[in-house]
Amino acid sequence: MTNTKFGGGTPAVSLLFGAAIAIAALGFALVIGETRIPLETVWNVLRIEAGYPAPEVNPIDRGILWSYRLPRAIMAMACGASLALSGVVLQALLRNPLSDPYILGLSAGASTGAVAVAILGFGAGALTLSGGAFIGALLAFGFVAFLARLARGNSAAATSSLALLLAGVAGAQLFHALTALIIAKSADANQARGIMFWMMGNLSGSRWPDIYLAVPVALAGAGVIFAHFRALDAMTFGREAAQSMGIRTGLVMTILIGTTALLTAVMVSMTGAIGFVGLVVPHAMRFLVGVRHVRLIPATALAGGVFLILADIVSRILIPGQAMPIGVVTALVGAPAFAIILVRSSRAHSG
Repeated sequence: MTNTKFGGGTPAVSLLFGAAIAIAALGFALVIGETRIPLETVWNVLRIEAGYPAPEVNPIDRGILWSYRLPRAIMAMACGASLALSGVVLQALLRNPLSDPYILGLSAGASTGAVAVAILGFGAGALTLSGGAFIGALLAFGFVAFLARLARGNSAAATSSLALLLAGVAGAQLFHALTALIIAKSADANQARGIMFWMMGNLSGSRWPDIYLAVPVALAGAGVIFAHFRALDAMTFGREAAQSMGIRTGLVMTILIGTTALLTAVMVSMTGAIGFVGLVVPHAMRFLVGVRHVRLIPATALAGGVFLILADIVSRILIPGQAMPIGVVTALVGAPAFAIILVRSSRAHSG
């Protein structure tokens, strides 16, 4: 029977359509900003940087496009895709529609780990910001999972979902407090201001060296997740059902949660904690392409990247002459969506 949702029966066409939308979003990100740059200039700069002959362009425009806007847009694409895919994985493995790296405290834990490395010198110079963030994300997930298990016991599914949600809130607050404590005790005034702005989500510092790490990590993480699409389909019915289908659930959960923690950690270490991407985008894509992960994973990756690019554009132009943290924009979209999903989930369990 043909899937009647968007793209049903024609995944290649849907993928090409999504890629075209992503390219268009990248084009908007290069054109729109405090200084409007014509699309022709953008094209000429890209040709020059690629080594092809093209008319000369204003050096200032060339610098803005190549050194600032393009790496920022690529970082938004990589970060949005990574966070959205993390949401898909967590929602499938935990069977909770409210799961995402921000709500479950992974982003907060990654922030704490990154700040500990940057300010306290945690790791004695052998640990990078991304490494510290990875450790923090794993610790946060372990704490939240442990607390949720203690809280729910043998309770019903609705109570289990609520226990996980409340444990995530508690874990996020704990790690936010630890981060604030580190900043208050060890950071000077300039460091504190920079870190607080970074913690709300900020892409303005994205440069090409960051892209050389973020893009390979995002692609590798997406590849690992897509390779387990059948396991994710099975896990949505529960661990017992997945085991009856021959899925090694313990190994799958270890690999996928580790991948999610790595994706979250690398992106948070570069952009700060950006919330609700992993919550909003997967649910929107389930509505459009269905629940099968063979379609959901690539659709979510593309949509997550496009969503964060558009959110970054809004953050740059919403207040003239002042850049707003991108986390503010995603929260303005994500908070109402979170409320809707929470109400629908509660009604579904009670009904």
